[in-house]
Amino acid sequence: MAEHHTGPAEVGAPMDYEEHEQTYSMFLAAAKYGTLFLVALLLGMAAGFFTGAGFLGGLVVLLIVFVAGLVLLR
Repeated sequence: MAEHHTGPAEVGAPMDYEEHEQTYSMFLAAAKYGTLFLVALLLGMAAGFFTGAGFLGGLVVLLIVFVAGLVLLR
């Protein structure tokens, strides 16, 4: 059967909140810029495959969208 504990749930070392906040900030930045890159990549691929732009045109679209996103997300 389940054991019933009445003491504190955390018995390990004290939590380092500063390190936790830094890690969370890095995770948010990676998610934000990773999403931006994937959106720019998809737009560049769409421009390259479905229009007459070709590979170089798609690459230019990717770079323009990525740089514009970096400026807007600051």
